[in-house]
Parts: sequence; C-alpha cells; structure tokens
Amino acid sequence: MKGCDHLPAVTLAELNDRAELLTRTDRKYVIATEDLDAVVTCVPGLRVLEIDGRRSSRYESTYLDTVGLDSWSAAAHPRRRRWKVRTRVYADTGERWLEVKTRGLRGTTVKERLPHDAPDVSGPAAAWVRDRLGAAHVHDVDTAGLVATLHTSYRRTTLLLPGDAGRATVDRNLRWVSGHGTAEVGDVLVVETKSGTPGPGPLDRRLWELGHRPVRISKYGTGLALLTPDLPRNRWHRVTSRHLADHLTLREGALA
Repeated sequence: MKGCDHLPAVTLAELNDRAELLTRTDRKYVIATEDLDAVVTCVPGLRVLEIDGRRSSRYESTYLDTVGLDSWSAAAHPRRRRWKVRTRVYADTGERWLEVKTRGLRGTTVKERLPHDAPDVSGPAAAWVRDRLGAAHVHDVDTAGLVATLHTSYRRTTLLLPGDAGRATVDRNLRWVSGHGTAEVGDVLVVETKSGTPGPGPLDRRLWELGHRPVRISKYGTGLALLTPDLPRNRWHRVTSRHLADHLTLREGALA
C-alpha cells in the first residue's frame, strides 16, 4: 500500500512476539484512501509487516451462523454474549484456520483459532467450537448446524505500533458475497487498532488529530446488512449510510 511503502519492515515472527494480541481492545475507523499518507507519516516508529517481499496479503473469510442468524443478531442489537465463527484463508499462502471470536472482560475481543482445512464445521471441529463458546458463556448454539452465511475478501496491510503499543491493520478492496448478491467498496480503508490495554495508542491519537473517530463497523455485520434488505435496522446503519454509501457497488443474485 502506497502510504506504507516508506516504512521499515517487521517480520511475522517479531510481530507475533511483540503484539500477537489474541485478547485485545479494538478501535475501527473508516477513512478515504488518500488520507493514509497523512495518518502514517506522523507516527514515528511504525513498521510494516513484510512476508517474502509482500507488504499486503489477501484474506478470505467465510462466516458461519445459525439458520436464525443468532450470531448476527447478538451483535446487531447488541447483546452481551456476542460471538462469531468463521473459517479464514490466507490466500497468498493457502494457510487455513477455524476461528472463534467472543467478548471478554471490559469489552475486549478474544480470538481463538485452530488449523482447519474443511469448509464446514463438523465432528471434532464442531466440538471445539462448542467448547470455546461455552467457555465464553455462550450456550444453546448447535455448532453442528452452523451454515455459511457470508463470504468476505480484502487485502490487508499490518503495522507494528511503536513502544509495544500493539498493532494495526489497514484493509482495502472489501468485497462481500452471499446468496443475495455481492457488495464492494472502493476508495475507502478500514483501519483497526488492536491494543492490549484500554487506552488509545499513537495511531489512534494521530487519527483523532485528523478528525477521524472510531466507528461501529463489522465485516460480518455490515456485509450481511448490506446484502439482506429485510433484516431489521441495526447498529451498522450509520456506517453504511454515512461512510460507505458513496463508494458502494451492489449487485443482486450472485451466489457465494
């Protein structure tokens, strides 16, 4: 990504050693693509993840939910016991994972993952998901009955923040696909800061200086809301109408 071309590199091993942050405080921002330079150039000490000469990677995720969309509803309205289950593919390497995300203490995000090659969740994988949800006090989810509801893809650049303040991700070329159609956004970036402490980090403060404030955006929640018009009004209405609408392309009828 152009705004990160001048930054020094960090390896994946060092990034994970210093800021793996599977339990963390997240803040998300939606900014114009051309604003990235102004954001990163005034944060001394930023480094960018580089793997085999690449400074961005293609991500693909398939979200799994109940037939009644219990996962989506818990986040949309919102409820205390929120959860997500997804399979993730790192498209550049073929690496595949099954991931469970839940809410921890003080609103932190807890992510747990397991190597997983299958497109669905069954057998031992279903038992693992049920165990991880149970540990987060999420019960009565039939994990063997989870179905694919949304596919997302995007290109991600990952930053290591200075002073062990955590990491940040910059996502572009967002695309969602469901049984109802496809949605894509151009010329906007989703920036997410991830910190092991509740307080803002240096990238948050720089974004605030430039007038950007955290927004409610979820790739699963937002994408499903965009592609399913009969879903009730939800907490992502503002971000879809205010931040994404002018950059959005919707097509009906494509299958995931």
